[in-house]
Amino acid sequence: MNKKTKAGLEELMQTMRALRGPEGCKWDKAQTHQSLIKCLREEAQEVISAIENKDDENLKEELGDLLLQVVFHAAIAQEQNRFTLEDVIDGLNQKLIRRHPHVFAGAKAASAQEALAQWKEIKRLEKAGKEAKKIAL
Repeated sequence: MNKKTKAGLEELMQTMRALRGPEGCKWDKAQTHQSLIKCLREEAQEVISAIENKDDENLKEELGDLLLQVVFHAAIAQEQNRFTLEDVIDGLNQKLIRRHPHVFAGAKAASAQEALAQWKEIKRLEKAGKEAKKIAL
């Protein structure tokens, strides 16, 4: 991540902390994961519409709105000492590396279909491992 992106992400998190802080916005402070579900669905649909309409300017704006949802949920989780935005970013990066062995681990994928098949199989194995851990507990 370049310095500008990193600084922008930190500034965005500071803005969210201010919005949810003691002197912040009453609406923002009242939100929960549950209360934001409708907003998350709407923003995802607006991204899809912008893509379908081939409207890059609107897509840029709607992706920002979708990013707001990620930041919002991460801020709520951080306030509850559950996880942070950094945890979300790190988890995503690790998943991308694990699920692309043809890029990061010397595996072969001769086509997009083979790469997708690898992704799906790795995902299946990961989910099976998580379920096995739940059962063991």
